[in-house]
Amino acid sequence: MHGANFRWLGWALRAPSQAHLFTATFLLLLAGPFGAGPLEARAQDAAPPAAPPAAAPAEVAAADAPADSPSGDDISYLDWAARSLGWFYGLVFLGLSFTLVALFVMNVLTARRENVIPTELVEGFEEQLNAKQYQQAYELAKSDPTFLGHVLSAGLSRISAGYSHAIEAMQEVGEEENMRLDHRLSYLALIGTLCPMIGLLGTVSGMIDSFKLIANTASGAPDPQMLAQGISTALFTTFVGLALAIPALAAYNLLRNRVARLVLEVGVVSEGLMGRFQDSGEKK
Repeated sequence: MHGANFRWLGWALRAPSQAHLFTATFLLLLAGPFGAGPLEARAQDAAPPAAPPAAAPAEVAAADAPADSPSGDDISYLDWAARSLGWFYGLVFLGLSFTLVALFVMNVLTARRENVIPTELVEGFEEQLNAKQYQQAYELAKSDPTFLGHVLSAGLSRISAGYSHAIEAMQEVGEEENMRLDHRLSYLALIGTLCPMIGLLGTVSGMIDSFKLIANTASGAPDPQMLAQGISTALFTTFVGLALAIPALAAYNLLRNRVARLVLEVGVVSEGLMGRFQDSGEKK
């Protein structure tokens, strides 16, 4: 189209008439806006590309930061819990957790039926009584360190004074052994009671730190990370305290019921073995 305009311009310039001169002037004015487009496009193509805008300092710092920077990745749950608990509450709860596991294993082994009422002792003691070998029966029960062994040896040692005295001695020893088992179990209950209290102490301490940070901030909002530190301490101490107290109390009640059942069984078995002296009046 631009070539056609210039051809019309050349034809008009060769014509001598005034009309042709007017027509040439009009075509020249008309060709101006259409002819400027390609020239400007060529000028833009020839110009060097503009430099990209400079990056902001924050963007440069973010680009230079390592990929494993804490600001780029989420903190792990274990690391967060360790920072929130701190060295004091961390050591306290760690010591209580190890103690809880040790007490639980020890009480479970103690509350086994073979460790309270061994079958070999029952059978051997009964065989000695049937053979009327009371001294051997007493030595067998005396050498056995179990609950039943202590009860039978106490009863047989007092059988010479009468059956009622033997039963009384057996009851006394049974109460002592029962108290010993309950005393060992009570440490589980103690841990179950202390852990929530320690967690509550951490809760109050963390909230005090958070409110202190808010109070010390003169203007504007406090640092969110510092504020979250105190709140996370309050929550994690409560969480860990309850996480230790719940299994401790559950284990205490379950083992206590089992020990009570075994103590009752010891009484039944011991009285059954010593019941032959009730009517016969036999003495050692």
